[in-house]
Amino acid sequence: MTPHDRLVDMLASRSAQRGAFTLSSGRHSDLYIDARITTTSPDGLATIGALGLDTLRHAGWTADSVGGLTLGADPVSFSIAHASALAGTPLRAFTVRKEAKSHGTGKLIEGPFRGGDRVVVIEDVITTGGSALRAAQAITAAGGKILGVLSVVDREEGGADALRAAGYSVLSLVRATELVERLAQMSAR
Repeated sequence: MTPHDRLVDMLASRSAQRGAFTLSSGRHSDLYIDARITTTSPDGLATIGALGLDTLRHAGWTADSVGGLTLGADPVSFSIAHASALAGTPLRAFTVRKEAKSHGTGKLIEGPFRGGDRVVVIEDVITTGGSALRAAQAITAAGGKILGVLSVVDREEGGADALRAAGYSVLSLVRATELVERLAQMSAR
């Protein structure tokens, strides 16, 4: 089984549910994906880190760091950074706060991000693209150069198109249609 197929299986069996749901965007959907159940599991971290790093390499995105809006992007960014260290090509991982701290240094970006970094914005699930855009704005304001956006799952509801319209390249490890197909296969067994 390929790493991609392993990830589809993990997400379908752990993170995806069929039913009637209201998403954080306010949209209604018959598919709910809580990617964190997979992205924070030991085998999910190992699979996503290696697959994410491989995806960045194949895209030719030579990044200095990876990160995105907390909380969804955090385990994905950290797993890619860990995989990059194991591969001998370390990437730094950081997190973008939803609001700047009101104490200490008042940072919006936490971790070893540096102005001038070539950055891949990380997202767990793209629906509208709003979280990735918010992270990209903070990173750009802090002097980062965005190479593109990498998500674990693209819900295929227009978010990737919105990001592309804003000038960003977008890659996803898994598409929602793949999860729906796998869920159907699982229920047919």
